Amino acid sequence: MSLVLDSSATLARTFPEERTDAILDLFLLIANLGAVVPELWRIEVANTLNVGIRRGRINKTHRQGILSDLESLPISVDAETRMYTWSRTLELADLHRLTVYDATYLELALRLSLPLATLDDDLRRAAQGEGISLLGK
Repeated sequence: MSLVLDSSATLARTFPEERTDAILDLFLLIANLGAVVPELWRIEVANTLNVGIRRGRINKTHRQGILSDLESLPISVDAETRMYTWSRTLELADLHRLTVYDATYLELALRLSLPLATLDDDLRRAAQGEGISLLGK
């Protein structure tokens, strides 16, 4: 594993107006070294893609292609995320004024001592405050 990947960085690759060279480089890194995500990552990605269909940004065929592409990457789902949700994750959410969703990525990066790939400004500030290396912008 090379990094913790959040849904904002994941989805920036999906939508052309959000895609940057840094995001393309990030996914090359993931293809070579892998990434880890919390269990909620799949839910967040699926929800955003579903909203993308409703808003006419993508269609169901495109969504399926995106999901197949993500499935082909060496992205591991952390099985221990839920064990920290009501403890360390909530503490981080309170400390940094994050949603619990975002604090989940922060907790995972801290626990595994991995850089965090995110485009979320609040999460980036929190990660910097915790001394976590950042990728994605």
